[in-house]
Amino acid sequence: MPRTVKGTITIEGHDIPITNPDKPLWPEMGVTKAMYLQKLAALAPFLLRYCQNRLLTTIRYPHGVPGEFFYQKNAPEPLPPYVKTSELDGIHYILLNGLPELLWLGNLAALEFHPSLHYAGSSLPCEWMIDLDPSLEEEPRIMEAASIVGKVLQSLGLASVPKTSGATGVQIIVPIKEGITFDELRVIGHFVGRFVTEKHPDLFTLERLKKNRGDKIYFDYLQHYQGKTLAAPYTPRARPGATVSTPLHWEEVESNVSPLDFHLLNIEERLQKTGDLIAALPPQPVEQVIRHLNAKNPGR
Repeated sequence: MPRTVKGTITIEGHDIPITNPDKPLWPEMGVTKAMYLQKLAALAPFLLRYCQNRLLTTIRYPHGVPGEFFYQKNAPEPLPPYVKTSELDGIHYILLNGLPELLWLGNLAALEFHPSLHYAGSSLPCEWMIDLDPSLEEEPRIMEAASIVGKVLQSLGLASVPKTSGATGVQIIVPIKEGITFDELRVIGHFVGRFVTEKHPDLFTLERLKKNRGDKIYFDYLQHYQGKTLAAPYTPRARPGATVSTPLHWEEVESNVSPLDFHLLNIEERLQKTGDLIAALPPQPVEQVIRHLNAKNPGR
């Protein structure tokens, strides 16, 4: 029987139990649980911004990557007193509001953080995200596709920030003002998606079923909706290479940077240089684009 090692760390006055700190979580990268918790603490100022007061889904890997995993929506019992929850449709979601909660989840081998796209108790989106989802396991054209979408948004007067999903895809994030609805953003999403698929039919598709996409990249504007999730900016991913979902400069997209370049072993150094690229971009005038599209299609 392996020996179970237990201890506690105190964060913001809360004692957080730590079990098996030497357990390998990403064995091929040499990342143990203790290392992971250190990296989570470094990521916290960035990751928490996009998880606080949102309904959290985690993916837990009790034995590390690769290994058995499960999605956790309902908060496990018993909960520490510093972990708050919010109920929706009978599910009690964790609110990842601070470092104690983050490290508590890290000790439970929660390796991915997928927050709701709206705040708890709200039905309005926090930002707008387009998900570019490759059909191929390795897609050398993903940065080309992201560049095309970014330029279309720019032509509409909308600045955006691309980020690696940490897996194979790219998400493009547009900060918005409060009050815009998911349905309104779907109108723009469908407009942009239809435009790029007509201009680049060999690269993009709006086909939702993967079996019908061939080798095309799915322009997913439907995933951005109440009740759905996308990988948070700065979340680690339970993938080979211990990749992290990382916001990019558009110049990096143009140079065809690889999503594999950003991982737990170098993300801290990068963020010290770049800061939070998403937070640096002010809300964009999407409501003007919505008004224009509705004026062109009054019967929508």
